[in-house]
Amino acid sequence: MSDVLLPATLLFRLAIPCQYLAPSKGKHGQLTDKYLLPWPGELEGKKPYAKLWAAWNEHGLIFQLLVTGKGQRPWCRDSRIEDSDGLQLWIDTRNTQNIHRAGRFCHRMVYLPAGSGRNLDEPMCAMLAINRAKESPREIERDALKIDRQWKNDGYWLEAIIPASALTGYSPADQPAIGFMYAVVDRERGWQCFTLGPEFPIAEDPSLWSTLELTK
Repeated sequence: MSDVLLPATLLFRLAIPCQYLAPSKGKHGQLTDKYLLPWPGELEGKKPYAKLWAAWNEHGLIFQLLVTGKGQRPWCRDSRIEDSDGLQLWIDTRNTQNIHRAGRFCHRMVYLPAGSGRNLDEPMCAMLAINRAKESPREIERDALKIDRQWKNDGYWLEAIIPASALTGYSPADQPAIGFMYAVVDRERGWQCFTLGPEFPIAEDPSLWSTLELTK
């Protein structure tokens, strides 16, 4: 019999508070450490190269990502969004963690620091279909998702805004817990996922996602 070591994050159901951020007419600015999500990979002695902040309000969800320790610019192509370096997010507005195929409340968003424009140096974002999904969320306007990006000496910072109109079933007052998974994809540094990695079917199986508790 071979020895198989299960990831520590597979042994429990993770629920993380996501703090409320009052709506703003302008830019949000850098979120404080109050909104910084812990990274469970440190339970296994791993060192993160990325930090992710998360906030919510009645108008939607806000994520901010900082990637450091890079020696080269991210590899991003608008023709190969799923393979590009950047932030991938999975959101289930009903937190139905007993299903293995996504339903209409499950969403997959991708935010890339580059890959668009004539020189492929403009940031871009998109909602992608989830493989094997039983139903899909409602279609959204092409420019519904918002992104902002800043280059750093050894990486990049980006802000991903998901408006409530892009999230089928988003109702924090009635459903204050949402299913959640993220993956920072980087060809130079590897994948950094919230809990389980790409060796598991995290891109299509909501039962493997964790929970964000929308706290006010």
